[in-house]
Amino acid sequence: MLRNEIMSMVDHTLLAQTATWEQIKALCDDAIHYGTASVCIPPCYVRQAKEYVGDQMKVCTVIGFPNGNHTTAAKVFEAKDAVENGADELDMVINIGALKAGMDDYVLGEIRALKEVCGERILKVIIETCLLTQEEKVKMCHLVTEAGADFIKTSTGFSTGGATFEDIALFAENVGKDVRIKAAGGISSFADAEKFISLGATRLGTSRLVKIAKAEEA
Repeated sequence: MLRNEIMSMVDHTLLAQTATWEQIKALCDDAIHYGTASVCIPPCYVRQAKEYVGDQMKVCTVIGFPNGNHTTAAKVFEAKDAVENGADELDMVINIGALKAGMDDYVLGEIRALKEVCGERILKVIIETCLLTQEEKVKMCHLVTEAGADFIKTSTGFSTGGATFEDIALFAENVGKDVRIKAAGGISSFADAEKFISLGATRLGTSRLVKIAKAEEA
């Protein structure tokens, strides 16, 4: 698989608490240069980033990040604010405690509420696979499908683990035909990226691939 094909599936990501505008601007420059799918950045930089990149790059941000246990109302407010600031894509974190408590209707309703805010914009649902059982992962495949979200996403990158090949294969077997898959967290090589894509991922959340490409050009 060609490098530029892989790059076109990357959400070039910087979500560190210490991220500055200068770092976000550099992230945007690199994303445009390497032709990534989007930049995934903290909500506070969405307006600046969108004004900076214009139509050259999609801007993605996160909702209920990283723990997911905000109220639904708070997540809806965050989502509306992000959309008003120009976000093209939103990555939301589910309420993991609600899922583990068997509150399927709550989890489903929250995803639907966020998708309603998104409208035609892309909504990705982060389920934090490292904290879930196999049964809970399969359940989330079904709930994400039923809610009408666009993507199911493995991880925030802020918990105990990231994407695994096994989880992407599991997603591919259990999501509906209209739900795409994003692998995120710990993707550290083009070989791993290609493997994730071969298993069914069409988006990759990472910053390392651009760093590898830059280092090779240096």
